[in-house]
Amino acid sequence: MKATEQTLQQVERALNKIAAKFPAQEEASILTDIHLRVTQETGELVAFDDDDKEINRCVVEQWIDNKEDNFYNDVANVLRSQLNKNKKLIEGMSILRPYSFVLENDEHEHLAELYLVDDDTVIIDKELMAGLDKDLDSFLAKLLKD
Repeated sequence: MKATEQTLQQVERALNKIAAKFPAQEEASILTDIHLRVTQETGELVAFDDDDKEINRCVVEQWIDNKEDNFYNDVANVLRSQLNKNKKLIEGMSILRPYSFVLENDEHEHLAELYLVDDDTVIIDKELMAGLDKDLDSFLAKLLKD
C-alpha cells in the first residue's frame, strides 16, 4: 500500500496533536512510551500513554477495511517516515528521556518500535541497514588488498 497525500497529512496532524499535549515549555512528564494502536477495520489511529489513557484519536481513511497482508508493516513505514519528518517536534516533547513510539494492533500486541528519543541512542531502520554487511565486506577486502 502506497500512502496517499491525505494519509500522510492525517498522520502528521495526529502527531502534532500528540506533541501538543506535551509542550516543550512544560516540566517533563514521566512517560516511557507512546503507544500507537491501529485498527485495520475502522482505520483508527489511537495514541495512548503507559497507563492506557487516550492521548489522541483519528481515523485514517485509507486504512479503513484494508485487508492487505502486510498492512501493519506498511503502517509502520508510514508512521516512521512521519516521525522522522517531524523529528524536531517529536524530540522537543516534554517527556523524560528515553521514550519511544510503539506500534500496536487493536489487540494491544506490540508490533514494532517506531521511534526512540534518547540523547545517547539512535535506532536505525532496518531498510537503511540492508546490504551493509556486503558493503563492509567489500570495503574490508579492498582495504586488505592494498
